[in-house]
Amino acid sequence: MLIRLLRSYSRPYRRHLVVLVVLQLGQVAGSLLLPTLNAAVVDNGLIKGDPGYIRRLGVVMVLVAIGQLACAAGAAYLGPTVAMSIGRDLRAAVFHRVLSYSGREVARFGAPSLIARTVNDVQQVQTLVELAAGAAVTAPIMCVGAVVLAFGQDSALALMVLGFVLVIGVVVVVSLRRLSRLHDLLQAGVDRLNRMLRDQITGVRVIRAYRRDQHELSSFERANHDLADVSLRVWRLVAVMYPVILIVTTGFTVALLWFGALRIDDGLMAPGTLTAFLGYLVLVLVSVIMATLMFLSAPRAHVCAERITEVLETHASVVAPAHPRTPAPTASRGAVLELRGVGFRYPAAARPALHGVDLCAAPGETVAVLGRTGSGKSTLLGLAPRQYDATAGAVLLDGVDVRELEPSAVAAAVGLVPQRPYLFAGTVASNLRFGNPKATADDMWRALEIAQVLAEVERLPLGLDAPVSQGGANFSGGQRQRLGIARTLLHRPRVYLFDDCFSALDNTTNEALQDALAPHLHGATVILVTQQVGRVSRADRIVMLEQGRAVGTGTHHELMRDCAPYRELALSQLTAQVAR
Repeated sequence: MLIRLLRSYSRPYRRHLVVLVVLQLGQVAGSLLLPTLNAAVVDNGLIKGDPGYIRRLGVVMVLVAIGQLACAAGAAYLGPTVAMSIGRDLRAAVFHRVLSYSGREVARFGAPSLIARTVNDVQQVQTLVELAAGAAVTAPIMCVGAVVLAFGQDSALALMVLGFVLVIGVVVVVSLRRLSRLHDLLQAGVDRLNRMLRDQITGVRVIRAYRRDQHELSSFERANHDLADVSLRVWRLVAVMYPVILIVTTGFTVALLWFGALRIDDGLMAPGTLTAFLGYLVLVLVSVIMATLMFLSAPRAHVCAERITEVLETHASVVAPAHPRTPAPTASRGAVLELRGVGFRYPAAARPALHGVDLCAAPGETVAVLGRTGSGKSTLLGLAPRQYDATAGAVLLDGVDVRELEPSAVAAAVGLVPQRPYLFAGTVASNLRFGNPKATADDMWRALEIAQVLAEVERLPLGLDAPVSQGGANFSGGQRQRLGIARTLLHRPRVYLFDDCFSALDNTTNEALQDALAPHLHGATVILVTQQVGRVSRADRIVMLEQGRAVGTGTHHELMRDCAPYRELALSQLTAQVAR
């Protein structure tokens, strides 16, 4: 999975990688050549007392060292550049894929996991690429080249160098096999901690309200302890591996010096050859350390690559049609929104959230959708803007199935105000311009006035430029709802969907808002979702939902007469005088 992912995202940088390989080959060639030249200086220059030979070979060694340094500098610049570029492309790909997801896919992965995959997992793959850029070519060629040159100098001692390579290889392979299993646990622990942190920070008010501080602290401590325990197991293994490599290296160095000295004493080997062997041993050690660093990152990067690939290969359930239809032009301010036998089932749900729902709203009409909690009201409203697609039936906009329309056309025609509108970190103006990027200051003040939040924004020191924290945490629930309404008013869609977005408003503010909205919404199609019977007095028609089914459609008086669930809900909320 890791190789496939890297192969795909390294294609745009093939030329850079070719240049990088050439530079690394030059660096390795210089590293391998210097011990051999040094042996020649000792045997043919120092021992024979030939200063001219020493000077000539010294100049060659200086030139080789300069070339090696130049290649190393070029590789050191190019390698991280390619790694960062691949990391940037991976992050962009994951981010764009997540943006295409419907609510179904986001719920499947969970926001904390998607954040971890976009940031942390990509970072792990990027780190591996950076290490591989310096070691993938250099380490094996340097190791093999050192062994080959060692056999060219003295085959007996070369066997010791080969044995050193094999022993170090066994140590690294055994360690990496254990690390691979630990890294699976490590990533799962990171996901769990991210999820808990997000829940605890977002729900801090609820935690304090119910005095669950100690319970949440204990849960966090357990997750934190588990993650720390796995991390310690990983780094203990790493910490043991390096001393083992050092002990093995020291043992082979002593053995090499011992047997080399014996062979020199017996006249079977020149002294310069022993210095070359010591250089080869150092090169092998350097290559092993470089490869070890790379392989230490490989198990975790492999796990991260699988998680990234899972996101990239999960396609959104809501997709644009191959041949989108264009709605017929109309002079009407609104649009006909119709639901025909609509059904919807959430993944792994025991029963459908909606079943056989019929609804039609024409331009200039206000249709209210009522129902108890869990009756499917918000689910129904999410089908029109294609937050998810109906699993049965069809949602039509001016007679055209929304699944056959271009997503941008649906977004332009349908405006949804959720019960808890999300405000992004920025300013009041930047949030309002989500509805209309070209909105002027006058447009925004007018929308705020209609939404009954003008006075609150005017009292802010910076007005439209007042800061908004993430999620709008520095505004009350009612202010967030009204800012969400103002944002949608700037969008000026043909169909307005209000998903119980007046629930945090007092009756006086709600009445003032309804009065201000009426002329602005004139001619548009409006669907209002609520649980409060008292808030649908201005609706032309009411649809009563019960367990995902439309059990009654009509006016208040018609439903009071003919629809028992509506009558029961109304009587539970209104006084007998109002209910009549």
